[in-house]
Amino acid sequence: MKILGLSFDYHDSAAALIVDGRVVAACQEERFSRNKHDASFPHRSIAACLEFAGLDRKALDLVAFYEQPLQKFDRIIYGFQQGSARQGARRFRDTVSDSFKSWIRQGKFDVRRRIAEGVGIGEDRIRLFGHHQSHAASAFFCSPFNEATVITLDGVGEYETASVSLGRGLSLQPISSVRYPDSIGLFYSAMTAFLGFEVNEGEYKVMGMAGFGEAAYLDRIQRLIAFSGDGFRLDQRYFSFLMPDDLPFTPELVALLGPPRQPEAPFFVGDRARPPANATEAESRHYADIAASVQRVTEELILSFVEAAVARTGVRRVAMAGGVALNSLANGRLQRELGIDLYVQPAAGDSGGALGAALQAFAEATGSRPEPLRSAYLGSRYSREEAQAALTSAGVDTFTCFTNTDELLEEAARLLAGGAVIGWMQDRFEWGPRALGARSILASPLLPDMQRTINEKIKFREPFRPFAPAVVAERAEEFFDLTPEAGGGQLRPETFMLSVCSVRPEARPRIPAVTHVDGTARVQLVHADSESRFRKLLEKFGKRTGVPVLLNTSFNRRGEPIVASPADAIRTFSWSGLDYLIMDDILVRKEFF
Repeated sequence: MKILGLSFDYHDSAAALIVDGRVVAACQEERFSRNKHDASFPHRSIAACLEFAGLDRKALDLVAFYEQPLQKFDRIIYGFQQGSARQGARRFRDTVSDSFKSWIRQGKFDVRRRIAEGVGIGEDRIRLFGHHQSHAASAFFCSPFNEATVITLDGVGEYETASVSLGRGLSLQPISSVRYPDSIGLFYSAMTAFLGFEVNEGEYKVMGMAGFGEAAYLDRIQRLIAFSGDGFRLDQRYFSFLMPDDLPFTPELVALLGPPRQPEAPFFVGDRARPPANATEAESRHYADIAASVQRVTEELILSFVEAAVARTGVRRVAMAGGVALNSLANGRLQRELGIDLYVQPAAGDSGGALGAALQAFAEATGSRPEPLRSAYLGSRYSREEAQAALTSAGVDTFTCFTNTDELLEEAARLLAGGAVIGWMQDRFEWGPRALGARSILASPLLPDMQRTINEKIKFREPFRPFAPAVVAERAEEFFDLTPEAGGGQLRPETFMLSVCSVRPEARPRIPAVTHVDGTARVQLVHADSESRFRKLLEKFGKRTGVPVLLNTSFNRRGEPIVASPADAIRTFSWSGLDYLIMDDILVRKEFF
């Protein structure tokens, strides 16, 4: 059976293809459109999935969509209605009217027709699932667990903002849920906006900033949201989710915490053992402390929610999805402090809903359980010939083609050990927001200034942003304080770079470029059964330096999606301070570009 899953119309639209219970392809539309968080109908992603599988659209048995649009619109109207007491009846009437007209204009009420026309399939073969149902299916069916406590956490779907289910075999039995507007995801997004970052984009920046701060505002942040025993309760006086104007928080939050941080404001934190040297440093410390306090409260809420869910189900294997499941700091604490086996679906946000909808449709249609997701390398692949054609089109005629892969990897390891920064493009691109060695910027972790160099000259981004280490899995314990490997095996969060752990104190001087200011790192384990060139490159770098670890960050510039095609890679290479570009077996040197 061949099933296509889709998500679109909010953000991070995507397509995923299931063939006979196996995930064969999954792509996010932004990789092709180059429009970050693209919400449009995923025409290009659909075409890429079908092309990889060698299928015609007519061969599809079912198409599954990741949410219920009418229920979602009902929730939007509910929010406007509840918020009208603050905004006024006329504002309520005008806003509802504008929203209704917008949905009619965009065809959101008739999603079946849009899918039928966009895919080329009859409406009788289209299935719609709930937003959190799709998240839950993506977590459980992709996991290695036959039985699991399944948890979803995000901003909001139709009405739900979090859910607990018991996954067993083919079934997902709902246990409990939290409903809008009480939402840990909306809380974190509102605080992201307060700290000067874009909602649904800058949440991970808050995590990076938190490492520079202390939880000095913990008592104030705790007033905003609390764990109630069965979910989260927000003090709505501080937020404007129901009927927002421009910002998702109110003047009451400003009165509590001071003025919000201005986007792109300078950020600098010096030695905390001494008073701030200037106003910029004092302001940076203030917002870093707020970020640390927000992160601490968020972690405690997630831990309490998961602990209560596990106590209720009695099952200590946990599968998670939803945008909040990408909070890698919280995931690390879940593993360490609760001692659970944890699986996090690598595209845990809304793009992953496309995959979950397809998996749920397969389970219901066939009465069979889909195969676990073994790899996140599910995007398009480009050949050496396509890379050469892209170089020719860009006017680049001087490059090296290696006929021996081992020689290419030896040269790459030598360059990296010498301090070079390489744009690395190999095989199929990754599913999810993390670069896992297919579309990566790679550098040595041994050089103290490497983090600053890449932030300033290559990524052009904020100085507080850390970089992740990729490590040969068998030697990871030499450098990182990992939780014991349990039921998740090679599908544990660290396989997909979704958990933060401590860098061992004795290892921190050895790998300064991937050690955050708080002594932590978001690790990627690269296992021995991986036949990828990335694994072999780590081994060769390890032989040269004694450290089988590389700095691994996404191959993109700030504000852009991760590269997909050779043309994308060449464009980013030309606009950045990268020293070398490696695509398939081709090495391009910047001096010849």
